[in-house]
Amino acid sequence: MKTNVGGIDKILRIVIGIVLIALAALGVVGVWGWIGVVPLVTGLLGVCPAYSLLGASTCPVRKDA
Repeated sequence: MKTNVGGIDKILRIVIGIVLIALAALGVVGVWGWIGVVPLVTGLLGVCPAYSLLGASTCPVRKDA
């Protein structure tokens, strides 16, 4: 798959994923906190299936000379 998750988007996904998983593990938010696995994985892999379906991308545009 082609990378479609850019820099700041990637960092935010990883941070949000880790926070949600930590809160779920500590019992603060309950089972729904484990949904944090999704943004964590998409941030680590740099690919978001939803972006692919929508034709979106937060990666910088490459200019080939």
